[in-house]
Amino acid sequence: MSPASPVSQPRRLIVGITGASGAVYGLRLLDALRAAQVETHLVLSAAAVLNAQQELGLKRGDVEARASVAHNVADIGATIASGSFLTDGMVIAPCSMKTLAAVAHGLSDTLIARAADVCLKERRRVVLLTREAPLNLAHIRNMEAVTLMGGVIFPPVPAFYQRPATIDVLVVHTGARVLDLFQVPHALAPAWDGRITAPATAAAPVLRVQR
Repeated sequence: MSPASPVSQPRRLIVGITGASGAVYGLRLLDALRAAQVETHLVLSAAAVLNAQQELGLKRGDVEARASVAHNVADIGATIASGSFLTDGMVIAPCSMKTLAAVAHGLSDTLIARAADVCLKERRRVVLLTREAPLNLAHIRNMEAVTLMGGVIFPPVPAFYQRPATIDVLVVHTGARVLDLFQVPHALAPAWDGRITAPATAAAPVLRVQR
């Protein structure tokens, strides 16, 4: 009896959104992944729901509607809690210091932390958009621990060399760099081509800087 042919798996990415400021990072990633036809599995923490309301005026359902599948943060029996459920990895955007600590110490006390733990043990890519400043020693050591496990600490530091005209351009540029880490094709932001351009004109607006 001949073995069955391998079944092609869809590209899947787990997206966690936690209570750190910057819910828009997770939202824009969901939109970009949907445009790239990547299946997304979303987990929102309770604090993330509050932040989406405070920062974006969005309810839980508005955010979850952007994902292929939405999971309850308390559902430890969800598909993404098992390594047998194949994914390309996980991004937590934004990632609170509480969630960072949970991932760093393997607590698996929520579905977000458990899914990250599973991805790390299966040697899949985990990217944390950590949002906090300044950092204390506990934060730094937790970042070190996740890095040593194979995770990627990715503070959403804005890049100004693209001459962004809006905050959303800065957010999307960060999202583009995250997609690059997962080798997801996109047209969100051009790669740096090494050329220094002339000073901006009225036709090329930039963020206003008070002098």
